[in-house]
Formats: sequence, structure tokens, C-alpha cells
Amino acid sequence: MKIVILGAGQVGRTAAYHLSREEANDVTVVDSDDEVLRELQDRLDIRTVNGNAANPAVLEAAGCGDAQLVVALTNSDEVNMVACQVAWSLFKTPTKIARIRAPAYLSRPDLFREGGAFAIDVYISPEQLVTEYVEQLIRYPGALQVVDFADGRVRLVGVRAVQGGLLVGQPIRNIRNHIPNIDARVAAIYRRGRSIKPEGDTVVEPGDEVFFLAARNDIRQVMSELRKLEAPVKRVVIAGGGNIGIRLAQKLEDQQQVKLIERDHRRARRASELLRNTVVLNGDAADEDLLLEESVDTADAFVALTNAEEANILSSMLAKRLGCRKVMTLINKPSYAELMESGSIDVAISPQTITIGSLLAHVRRGDVVKVHSLRRGAAEAIEAIAHGDASSSKVVGRRIEQIRVPEGTTIGAIVRGDDVIMGHHDIEIHDGDHVILFLTDRRQIEAVEKLFQVGVSFI
Repeated sequence: MKIVILGAGQVGRTAAYHLSREEANDVTVVDSDDEVLRELQDRLDIRTVNGNAANPAVLEAAGCGDAQLVVALTNSDEVNMVACQVAWSLFKTPTKIARIRAPAYLSRPDLFREGGAFAIDVYISPEQLVTEYVEQLIRYPGALQVVDFADGRVRLVGVRAVQGGLLVGQPIRNIRNHIPNIDARVAAIYRRGRSIKPEGDTVVEPGDEVFFLAARNDIRQVMSELRKLEAPVKRVVIAGGGNIGIRLAQKLEDQQQVKLIERDHRRARRASELLRNTVVLNGDAADEDLLLEESVDTADAFVALTNAEEANILSSMLAKRLGCRKVMTLINKPSYAELMESGSIDVAISPQTITIGSLLAHVRRGDVVKVHSLRRGAAEAIEAIAHGDASSSKVVGRRIEQIRVPEGTTIGAIVRGDDVIMGHHDIEIHDGDHVILFLTDRRQIEAVEKLFQVGVSFI
């Protein structure tokens, strides 16, 4: 697929990295900063074009004339919107994705619908995606990652197994004895950073990072198999009064006690005007006296969401040392994220990794409707729709044990209408089923895509 990425910021660079690693993609990146483009071209097998992303001549030079996908990820909503419109008006680019940040635009989706003001097929808001991601982690204390499939009917949850969980020290198959009325599927286990294929006789050890699939209402009971359930989060302290901090506070303030700390006086005032039940404080979240005064030692969660990742790391480490139960930190550099999670920070939040899944769903072949990038891009979870019949499809009409999935790939669950069916070996896949797969090795993506491509005999 020929892809043009507009903007080489953090999100644009991450998109270029992920998409260019797949052999079938031909990626071109456009940015006005020549130095950033040179650095990117030194590391990745891509083309680069220097210039304004909304300029018709620049878009033509980037190859929009025969591109299948334009992804506008610059820091300007207006440039992204105009660029998508130009790509459609002049080049009839089939799929246009734009990054939109401003709530004023996001609250008016008619602008982007067919016949609207801008020819945008999909708009994504990293801030909104990060907010939803953090909200899920707060709703499920103890989880490392929570992602939705099939409109939220199925959730993939990552947790670290802790001594005291009913299944810890026992083989996976025993989960059916412990919770016989609940069906769940362990999709992957990571032990000391390495992937282990989950079999019925695989013993869960303390410290294992376990990913499981279950119906939405069964998540907490399955989590209790892997660690003692933590008390619900009641008190939350948010560092940062930017777009993400305010959005998160708005989501939480009706059910939790929320305090928001913002260093900039004008931003703090704006936050106080937008929030109804949140206590807004003008101060430095890395000030130990302020954190003690605001009882961070008794808080259930501290979430650092400022634009400065060093400040996020420092304030989170301080909050943890003072006694906060769980700290989550927004970190842009992947190398920092991995380093911090091995120390005193519970969850490192990567906006790029969270956002990339929204893009990948439009690049995947076959009828792939949802993609989640996991473990900082090393793994991937996919929701694909099966089509065809036994003669035209490699999956329809076959039991899971008969499907030759690539190494490191697990069929975790099937959603059939309103029914959620766990991916046990004797389950047969039907036409129209939504199939949830977990890939521990992203190099197998092309092979998985081919499984869900329909042969020419299907009419």
C-alpha cells in the first residue's frame, strides 16, 4: 500500500516506523523540518518530502496522485483538514485520516461526514484516545492495559500475576474449576520479557505479565485469579491541566474525588472554569510539600499528564515514594517508558502506541475492523471479520484447531451476534464472525491478514 504521512512529530514518526516495517507498504513522510526528515530517513526505509503538508505541489511531489492512504498528523488541525480536502479534490485519494485535537471541531462530527465541509474519512484524537485508555485503567485497578473489541463486548486485559491470586502457581486449565460459570481465554504470557505460549498445563508464575480475553462483565472475576483484587479507585490526583488532564478530570469527577494540579496560572484558571467537581490547584506537581498537603500519600492514583515527560517522571516517582497506591505517567520516548515501568512507575502511557492502532486498522488487508498495538508495539491484537464459506475462506467452516495460524498467534475469542465465545480448539468459525487474535510477533501480520482474505470463488 502506498501511504503518505503528513507531519513528522512524535505521532507521525511512530506511524512511519510501524508502517514502514511492513514489506507491503511504501511510505512517504512530509514535514517542513528538513533536519527531522533527514534523521528519519537515516533510520527508516522511507521517502521524505520537505514542505507545507497542505500545499498541492508538495502533496503531488509526495505521491498523492497514486497513494491509497493519506494520514495527516501535523500539529495543526487546520493544516490536517485542508490537506485531506486537497488530497481528495485534486488526487481522489481513497482514504484520508486526520488528527484532530480541538474540542470545537470534535464536537461537530458533521464537518467530517460525507457531504460535510472536509473530505476526511476517519478523524483521530490522540488526546481522546489517551483519556479513554487511562479511564479504563482507573476503572480496573491492577490492570496494566485494557482494550476493547466488538463495541466493548469483549476486553483484552493485561495484568501482572501476584502471589495470592488463585491461579498463580497453578496450570492455566484450573481456571475452569475456580470460576466454572465464566469463560475466559489466556491469550499470551510474558515472563521476564519473553513470550511464552499459553497451554493448558502452563503454570502461571508470580511476576508474569498475563493477557486474557473475557466478556466485559467478567473482567474483575478473571483478574482475581491472577492477583488479589484492589479496592476501587476513589481519590485521583492529576498533574497537568492541558487537554488530556481536563478531559480525564471531566470523565472521573462525578464518581471519584479528583484533584488537578497545574503549574501555569492561566491554564489552572481555565481548568477551574471547565470542571465542576474537581479541586484545581495552581502549583508544581513535583513540589513535595504541595503533594503532602494535598494528601497524595492516601491517593489511590496519581496520573502525570503534563507536556514535559521529565516533569511527569519526577512527580510520579515522588508521588509513589510518598505512598500513592498507583502512579501512571505520560511518556513520549519509548526507551524511557520501558525503563520507568521496571522501576517505581506502575504504568507508562505512550500516546503514540495508543494512537497507532487507530491507523493500523485502515492499513490491514482483509476485513480488519480494530487493531491495538501492545507492549510498546512489539505485539498486536486484531479484530477481523470472517467472510465466505469453506471453499473460499481459510477460516470459515473450520474448527480453530484446524486453522493453521502463524507461530505466536492465538485466536482468543469470537463474537457472533450478541454472543461472546472463547476461542477453544473445537469452536467452528462462521461467516460474519468477529475473530479476536493476539500476535506476539508482529512479523506474522501479513500471514494473519491472508487468513481473512476471501478467495475468488466467493460471490
